[in-house]
Amino acid sequence: MSRGRLKSMSPVFPGMMKEVMFTGIVQALGMVRRINRKGQDAVIEIESGLDMGDVRLGDSIAVNGTCLTVTAAAKDRFSADVSAESLERTNLKGLHVGDKVNLEKALRLTDFLGGHLVLGHVDETGIVREKAVKSSSVVLGIDVSPGAGRYIVEKGSVTVDGVSLTVNRFEKGRFYVNMIPHTAQVTTLGLRKVGDPVNIETDIIGKYVERFVRPGDGRKDGEKGEFDWSSLADGFSRE
Repeated sequence: MSRGRLKSMSPVFPGMMKEVMFTGIVQALGMVRRINRKGQDAVIEIESGLDMGDVRLGDSIAVNGTCLTVTAAAKDRFSADVSAESLERTNLKGLHVGDKVNLEKALRLTDFLGGHLVLGHVDETGIVREKAVKSSSVVLGIDVSPGAGRYIVEKGSVTVDGVSLTVNRFEKGRFYVNMIPHTAQVTTLGLRKVGDPVNIETDIIGKYVERFVRPGDGRKDGEKGEFDWSSLADGFSRE
């Protein structure tokens, strides 16, 4: 997807470009150094492998695919608040001091989009049910709920613990992804075992399209869920 295409999607999906976004390309690994519980919330301190030179208070960093706001920053670490909602919905609730996490700074519109559009809003945790080595790659089979599964399609994109991956196949509530050796080495996915929970974010574009074409959901009584498909095609064209 080119920068021109990224810019031109705004009229088609009007809410999307107001969001902080990521690409699902992990930039560095971090290590949990401290976790302070504050009631149902928490503050997490992470030793960061990121270049922290341009990170400011209030910036967003995806931690295992979960968008968190930086509340304190130094040259080699940062802290972030984790809400009760994020703890409940993600695998961050199971982190311990010393655990490794995937890190990615927020996307700028001038950046190269190497993965796909990711918001850092985790839908749910899936469970790794299969792990196998195929040639030099690692294949994971991950179970998800029907609610998340409706947005997962073969050869589409899905984010697993903040990593943009292509769905090889999807059947009976389980999708399969293939990791090349590089991905397994530079992210936490190579460390995942059968039974581990992983953060799942499905493709946001599918959700927006469903919103446009499905009747109801905020429309006035009797208003049909009609969508101008020509505008969708125009939105993905080059400027």
